[in-house]
Amino acid sequence: MSELTSMGVLSKFKDRLGINRTIFYTILARGIQAAGGVASIFLIARHLTQVEQGYYYTFGSIVAMQIFFELGLNGIITQFAAHEIAHLEWDGHHLKGEIKHASRLSSLLHFYIRWFSFISVGVFLILLGVGFYFFHHFGKGNDVNWMTPWILLSLSTALMFLVDPLLAYLEGLGKVREVARTRFFQQCGYICTLFIVLMLGGKLYATAIASLVAFSVIAITTFLSPARTLLVNVWNYKVRDWGIDYKREIFPYQWRIAVSWISGYFIFQMFNPVLFATDGPVVAGQMGMTLAALNGINSLSMSWLSTKVPLFSGLIATKKYTELDHVFNRTVRQASFISFASLLIFACCVVLFRFAGLPIGNRFLPLVPLVLMCIATFSNQLVGALAIYLRCHKKEPLLTQSVVLAIATTLSTLGLGHLYGVTGIVSGYCLLVVFGSLGWVSLIFKRKKALWHY
Repeated sequence: MSELTSMGVLSKFKDRLGINRTIFYTILARGIQAAGGVASIFLIARHLTQVEQGYYYTFGSIVAMQIFFELGLNGIITQFAAHEIAHLEWDGHHLKGEIKHASRLSSLLHFYIRWFSFISVGVFLILLGVGFYFFHHFGKGNDVNWMTPWILLSLSTALMFLVDPLLAYLEGLGKVREVARTRFFQQCGYICTLFIVLMLGGKLYATAIASLVAFSVIAITTFLSPARTLLVNVWNYKVRDWGIDYKREIFPYQWRIAVSWISGYFIFQMFNPVLFATDGPVVAGQMGMTLAALNGINSLSMSWLSTKVPLFSGLIATKKYTELDHVFNRTVRQASFISFASLLIFACCVVLFRFAGLPIGNRFLPLVPLVLMCIATFSNQLVGALAIYLRCHKKEPLLTQSVVLAIATTLSTLGLGHLYGVTGIVSGYCLLVVFGSLGWVSLIFKRKKALWHY
């Protein structure tokens, strides 16, 4: 009887948090990522010097430049596919419904293959060149072996750039659970490889080799699964008279998303390179380790929302706005609870490390900047939720806000960083996120929702 009661309590708890099988796999993947991130923090502190830690996290910030090539297309692919699949039904691995929608779905796949096959080469070459220039120029005097690891990391990033949109497309087709499962195996492969290479003394090679393994996991699990047959069938549905017109349909939406995403680079990825160049790799490493933990928390809480993108898009396509708002509001409450609880636990752990005199405590930012970054992270989670809702309408109303915030954040980072160091950078960033981002996006959300759902 007690066992049945326990199962009932557990079921009620899962329902309360909105955990279904899809979210479960996503949570597993993000949980592995978060747990791996925590464990990697200890391994990095043990196996890398503070200077090497600065290189390690600055690698990540420069690799994030791939956003200048991806330009928001992954999210667009998911949304466009979800809008078309809403008018079709699956019969095994085949589609049933109007040939028009099946053809448009197929043309989207053709577009993705052509576009990303070409652009991935550019990603590799540009990352390689920028990294070599940056670390040669600002890393003088540091006896760190970074060249070969950087070449491998640039290659693995380009390969991941090629396969990530494929998972986005499958999510748009409604295969969210299958994609979540693939990402779970990907994270397991990445984390295990990262740990092994670090423990074997691989130092900066760790991220590069782990990324290559992650790419291999996605390629193998996708092309040896039923998804391969499904994709081949969708590919063959293309009809000349019905296709998605990139210039007329995607580009007017994409360029706004692209500018917002590029702005996001200057908002979220400027800290490490600026601190590396001005204050050295040690301070950049403290910022990098703090951001790694906070990004893991944000990624975990956003699982509740990212898995709902096809559902949101489908409800919008069929104009079921009341159901859309009900699901969205409940999901935001669940994600916010997870975010707040995780941030509180993280901040308390860092305080305990410092109180106990553990060296790991000094690998993070000091307490005041750390708390301010936690506040900014929670605010960003709310902003991300509102942005997902708005963009599922295949519109980008956050363009001006993103550009203004990017300019303000860049000026704040450079100006306050020069005057007050890392505390000045974090203080300016926190104020801009809370008022310039969360406040402004909330106003846009209310206005656009009233306009679009009229």
